[in-house]
Amino acid sequence: MPPIQSGFADVKGARLYYELAGSGASIVMLHAGIADCRMWDGEFEAFARSHRALRFDMRGYGRSLPMDGEFNLQDDLEALLATLDISPPYVLMGCSMGGGLAIDFALAHPDRVARLILVGSGPAGLELEAEWPDELFAESEAAFESGDVERVAELDMRIWFDGAGRSRQDVNAEARHKAYAMAKLATERELKGIGTHVRKDPARPAAERLHELSMPAFIVIGENDLPYLRLAADYATENLPAATKLLIPNAGHLPNLEHPELFQSAVLDFLVDR
Repeated sequence: MPPIQSGFADVKGARLYYELAGSGASIVMLHAGIADCRMWDGEFEAFARSHRALRFDMRGYGRSLPMDGEFNLQDDLEALLATLDISPPYVLMGCSMGGGLAIDFALAHPDRVARLILVGSGPAGLELEAEWPDELFAESEAAFESGDVERVAELDMRIWFDGAGRSRQDVNAEARHKAYAMAKLATERELKGIGTHVRKDPARPAAERLHELSMPAFIVIGENDLPYLRLAADYATENLPAATKLLIPNAGHLPNLEHPELFQSAVLDFLVDR
C-alpha cells in the first residue's frame, strides 16, 4: 500500500475528511448515503497501487461533521478537488447517492471525467414503475421520528444490505456489521438536523441527459438490490452511449462489501485502456 495522505480540507464552510494515496490517473470514490468513505476500504487499498486514489466523507458523514446552512454536494466535490490539487481527467466511482453525484458532476464537466463507475445508482429525475418495501420504509420513518438510532440502522440493513429476497441469515455477518455501523453514524448525524442539502435544479434532469456522456461507463448492480435500482441500472446501460453492466449475484446495495475480490477485479479490468 502506498503512503496515505489524510486530513481535513476546508471546503465551502465545512471540513471534509479525506484520504489520498498512490500516483497516476485519478480515481475519486464517492460513498453511499447509508455509508461513509469506509465502504471503500478494500478498493482504496487495491486501486491506490495503480491510481491516485481519493476517498472522503461527505459533510455530515463519517468524520466530516455537519455544518449549518445550505450546501450542494457537487459544489463540495468541485471545491475539494481544487483544494487538494487533484488534476483531471477523473475516474468517478460512486455508489447510490455517490453515483448520482458522479453523474451530475460528469454532466457539468464532461471534459474532466474519463470514466464512470456507477454502483447501485440512478440518475436524478428517473421515474420508474417498481415495487418498494413500503412497510419497512414506514417503520424506519417512525423509528427516526422517535430517535431510535439502532432501529433505523437495523431497518436500513434489512432494506439496503439484505435487500430483496434475502434475510439477515443469508448475508455475511462481518460485512453487515460494518455497514450497520456506518448507517448508524449517518442517522445520528441526520438527527441533529444541521445543514440542508440543496440540489441544483437544471432545466432538464440527469435522467434525460445520459446520452450526453460519451465516456466509458461501468454499471454495477447487486442481484438483491431494490427493484427500482435494478431497473435504473438497465436504464443507465441502455442510455449511456458507452456502458457495460455487471450483475453481482447474491448481493444487495453495497456489493463491494459482500464480494470485494469480484468487484475489484471487474473494476480493474474496466480501468484497463481498451
